[in-house]
Amino acid sequence: MNAIPPLLDHLVLATPDLAETVAEFARRTGVTPAPGGAHVGLGTRNHLVGLGGRSYLEIVGPDPEQSEHAGPRPFGVDRLAGPAVPTWAISPPDLDATIARAREQGHDPGPVRPMSRRRPDGTLLRWRLTDAGPGEASGVVPFLIDWGDSRHPAASGLPVTPLLAVSASAPDPEEAHRLLAALGTALTLTTGPAALSFTVTTPNGPVTFG
Repeated sequence: MNAIPPLLDHLVLATPDLAETVAEFARRTGVTPAPGGAHVGLGTRNHLVGLGGRSYLEIVGPDPEQSEHAGPRPFGVDRLAGPAVPTWAISPPDLDATIARAREQGHDPGPVRPMSRRRPDGTLLRWRLTDAGPGEASGVVPFLIDWGDSRHPAASGLPVTPLLAVSASAPDPEEAHRLLAALGTALTLTTGPAALSFTVTTPNGPVTFG
């Protein structure tokens, strides 16, 4: 099976302390993530690192400038004890057609909703996405994203740490494989609690997160 999942758009590294995790990533890899922008109204912001090709890593955590945010923030960042890899995203050539085919095969990726954020240079990015995977496979089964006319983050001059592999465990790998296949992707899976990890290459050798 492919070490890098087909259609991979980005991996999510969620954290309760964004500045600390960005500094730790830089220390471990020698690459400093670039500021991405704030998710206004959601209480989070991100930093980004290219993974090679049209894929990137999103490091996301609470936005100190949205300190008055009420309610749960995305990816459960308020409940995390430390950095974790809660989910990942694929970008199929046709989001709506992929959702329709997946539903025909018994997997509903969930509703599509629009999102946006401004880059530090003021450029507004807009995209559409679905929810993460359902049930016991949550996180292991990716959500879907469509960047529309916006410039893809990986094409925006990000610092790069090449991705070597993505792997995961799931309580029922066979069922997870079925859901992944319905979306046109695949993932190296073992049996265990739902969990994701990824490995990047650095001048000092491979480094794994998750």
